[in-house]
Amino acid sequence: QVPLVESGGGLVQVGGSLRLSCAASGFPFLSYAMRWYRQAPGKERELVASIATWGGNINYADSVKGRFIISRNNTENMLYLQMNSLKPEDTAVYYCKGTRWSSPEYWGQGTQVTVSS
Repeated sequence: QVPLVESGGGLVQVGGSLRLSCAASGFPFLSYAMRWYRQAPGKERELVASIATWGGNINYADSVKGRFIISRNNTENMLYLQMNSLKPEDTAVYYCKGTRWSSPEYWGQGTQVTVSS
């Protein structure tokens, strides 16, 4: 059983939108803070957005502020990333991650987002 599975990536034109989903299973999702990361070719993985267990304490990388929205549904064990006004520099593999102090962390396998100009 894979703890985190991302979906929703794809090819989109500049200015378009995509909604990424991350389905969690096999661990206590409700008690894990969740994060979205991305990694572009030749670059290090970077933190895009984070959300606390209760859905608050939301933070974004400066590069996506005002364009991306992170959310979670603790009833359905789902994490989301709504991405609007996409730019070519948003092209990357996007990963979700679950983290909790003194506990194992979980990563998804990633979903490719490609923004064409």
